[in-house]
Amino acid sequence: MSTLEVTATGAAADAVTTHVPTLVQDRVASRIFAKDHTLWGPAAEEESAKRLNWTGLPRTSRHLIGEVAALREELSQAGYDRVVLCGMGGSSLAPEVICATAGVPIDVLDSSDPDVVRAALTDLDRTVVVVSSKSGSTVETDSQRRAFEQAFRDAGLDPSARMVIVTDPGSPLDNDARAAGFRVVNADPQVGGRYSALTAFGLVPSALAGADVETLLDDAEAVSDLLAADDDANPALRLAAAMAGTQPLRDKLVLVDDGTENVGFGAWAEQLIAESTGKDGTGILPVVAIGSAPASLYDDGTVVRLVATDSESDSVGEQDTSDAGGSASSAASLVTVAGPLGAQIMLWETATAVAGRLLGISPFDQPDVESAKAAARELLDAGIGAGVEPAFTDGSVEVTALGGDWLGDATTVDAAVDTLLGLLDDQQGYIAVMAYLDRLGDADLELVARDLFDRTGRPATFGWGPRFLHSTGQYHKGGPATGVYLQVTTAPTQDLEVPGREFTFGEFIAAQAGGDAAVLAEHGRPVLRLHLTAHDEGLEQVRAALSRGRA
Repeated sequence: MSTLEVTATGAAADAVTTHVPTLVQDRVASRIFAKDHTLWGPAAEEESAKRLNWTGLPRTSRHLIGEVAALREELSQAGYDRVVLCGMGGSSLAPEVICATAGVPIDVLDSSDPDVVRAALTDLDRTVVVVSSKSGSTVETDSQRRAFEQAFRDAGLDPSARMVIVTDPGSPLDNDARAAGFRVVNADPQVGGRYSALTAFGLVPSALAGADVETLLDDAEAVSDLLAADDDANPALRLAAAMAGTQPLRDKLVLVDDGTENVGFGAWAEQLIAESTGKDGTGILPVVAIGSAPASLYDDGTVVRLVATDSESDSVGEQDTSDAGGSASSAASLVTVAGPLGAQIMLWETATAVAGRLLGISPFDQPDVESAKAAARELLDAGIGAGVEPAFTDGSVEVTALGGDWLGDATTVDAAVDTLLGLLDDQQGYIAVMAYLDRLGDADLELVARDLFDRTGRPATFGWGPRFLHSTGQYHKGGPATGVYLQVTTAPTQDLEVPGREFTFGEFIAAQAGGDAAVLAEHGRPVLRLHLTAHDEGLEQVRAALSRGRA
């Protein structure tokens, strides 16, 4: 039987003591699993009413096990042993963590970068492509689909035999794909994208890649009754209280991989928490820790240690909070979580829904994700040259400031970064690095988040564009106005046409970056854009500027 362990100390434990009895009295857990859409207030009822089927997925998704196993066998016999997933947000992050935890390979294409897309268009004779889009109109996923269809045809291969479509029933993609003879698997339309890990969006690509999705569902089902119980021991209520009930609110949640078997879990939890809670000027900012536990911690943060399921009882109980480090006040909010992947998916989804109630927001909408998409479309329509002109060029980096006249007399990348960091609120602020680069080829750039934390003592997050637009991008614009933002963009080595579209991948990703920066600026957020005119040289400049002055 699956087990879940959630323990808390310090301010997190105080929050559990304060809020869990009320949550139990109000029957919040059982009402969520009974799909009570009134839990988040009148303004949220319409959206909540069509977003609560995730509570029953451990049972209702069972039909997919045999269906996808048969499909995998058929594709395997045809010689297809490489799975590529085209999807964004929850459609890609869940299969990525499921497959990484299972130790099976899957190539996730969640970028509009022409160099990244081109690199994925390889080994076509042995490739099956899963195209995942809930709405059926996600522009990134549609563009990736078009690129693969064209590549298959150019290679003399039938795309319909090598592509599997996952979408909601009745979506434009559903209708078009069926008419064209593609395999289509429909997902439950009453589940939102970031809650879709146990729907077809999470299970189909994972099972095709070889992951054991039956055990995943077994582990999720084994804890469902526990999470639905109106009981003080309910781990979801305890985790929600620790996340969203500290007084004053510690709105930075630092996710530390401390031996968990769930590989990359922080990235999945990050999008769930940030997109669900970051709105109406409030929210919880998840910070996926890079490297070992920090030597010191900010007073507005809670550390979550993700430990192995089979940890000894003393390792998931009361902790020496010096692991989180620093002063007594900063170290005094710690949560430890253990459990197999399926169980933790249900745990964190339930806890995030409860956290929304504690924060007084709807956990199921994402208004500012839509605003960034609209701004990107406007830039595409206006032409990519319609963006803001750079303030200056330093070496291989063009420097642009948005969101106010804050750059001052800076004339170097180093000085611009210093000026941006000087805007950080030393009590509540955070810095977000947003890199529209190749997340595989440029992966070590993520380390600058740790460098910036060591340098400033404030939380630093790192997001790969455009994938973070479906994740922390909601928090950046809808959450508290306490962030400063550093955007890294580059010119592609070679652009790539989007078949059947009037724009290229290079133009599209530039519009996405420009649209995101424009919306942040409209919200009064300071944005520093560093554009690499020569990739390798510029990237080294940026890396050096961000790593400079470490404590």
